[in-house]
Amino acid sequence: MTPAQKYTATAVTLHWVIAALIGCNIILGLGANYVPDAFVRPMIDLHKSFGITVLALVLIRLAWRLTHRPPPLPAAYAPWEVAAAHAAHIGLYVLILALPLTGWIHDSAWSAAASHPMFLYWFIPWFRLPFITGLDPAAKEHVHTLFGVVHTYLGYVLYGVLALHIVGALKHQFWDRQPELQRMWR
Repeated sequence: MTPAQKYTATAVTLHWVIAALIGCNIILGLGANYVPDAFVRPMIDLHKSFGITVLALVLIRLAWRLTHRPPPLPAAYAPWEVAAAHAAHIGLYVLILALPLTGWIHDSAWSAAASHPMFLYWFIPWFRLPFITGLDPAAKEHVHTLFGVVHTYLGYVLYGVLALHIVGALKHQFWDRQPELQRMWR
């Protein structure tokens, strides 16, 4: 495989770090319902930290992608596979941006936000969105509920798109015998 067929080291690193953080956030977000109460708040706080980190990294990744063309898809891909790959990537970018933003809005509208300051990784002070924290209590409660639901449903959509992305990569690697994983690995 030539370097022109592979993603850059920066793109590969961002891909796998973001993927790992999303995987951890799925475990933290879903797992918080199944742990003793003493662990819920630390898990949610770490979930928020990972979410803000993913938001920052995906913005860096988008900037990288806009300034560095990705390698072309293999010529052996059928037109529908090319279209599906592009749609999945666009969907992933939209979801990976929307999930941290909806979570941040949801958290900013939390009624106990004032008594529970936000710290990334329990150390770095982080702000809540002032245009949300300044709302009257009834509006904040509505925003909190609405964006909690939106955040949750976007998470379920992400699971589906991630599954399609992974299944597609594995299909190309093992069924079609294309070096798909090697394009995104160093």
